[in-house]
Amino acid sequence: MRILLVEDECDLGLSIKKSLEQSNYLVDFVMDGEEAWNYLETNSQQYTLAIFDWLLPSLSGIQLLQRLRSKGNTLPVLMLTAKDTMQDKIMGLDAGADDYLVKPFGMAELLARLRALQRRSPALNNQQMCYGDLTLDYNTYTVTWKKQVISLTAKEFQLLEYFMKHPGQILTRDQILDHLWTWDSETISNVVAAQVRLLRKKLAIYGADHWIETVYGLGYRFTSAKAQQ
Repeated sequence: MRILLVEDECDLGLSIKKSLEQSNYLVDFVMDGEEAWNYLETNSQQYTLAIFDWLLPSLSGIQLLQRLRSKGNTLPVLMLTAKDTMQDKIMGLDAGADDYLVKPFGMAELLARLRALQRRSPALNNQQMCYGDLTLDYNTYTVTWKKQVISLTAKEFQLLEYFMKHPGQILTRDQILDHLWTWDSETISNVVAAQVRLLRKKLAIYGADHWIETVYGLGYRFTSAKAQQ
């Protein structure tokens, strides 16, 4: 799952980003409200959750949230702020926030609130993805096929999930790169090919490496676990 984190305190933002990534989230971290809006305008469909600080340069978290909701975007948003009066909380919630966390806070509470947002959101509360005998479990971050547990890293899990969401579709290198890596990350030119190779190697242990087909000159295609039932 991909999160847009908007926080103008660099050290706090980096700390939150690190904690989220350790919990298997992909995180795009920006420190400016207008920059965050540019991310949302261009890539809103890629995000599953957002975290907005209240006080931001250029565009406040409340203004950012109001603009988002005015466009009909229902992206779940958690507001972070040092403002702790009842009136401030009401203002944030009335602007369209789904939850509200007052600074200072513990990372464990932040993660718990994000999990709660996922459970409450109809678009996010499905805890498993199944395709034939292949199951991805988001609670345990495990993959099973015909009752066999396939051990994958977080990135391999995310790559397989992306393929499973687009069965039979050719996915280009750029599409995979945009979906699985944050825009501020430094990636080598062959990172997608290398990650696909690693995933295939894991699947080969179970005789399933042929699920991912290379379409030369175009990209990759998930040829499906269903065909192997």
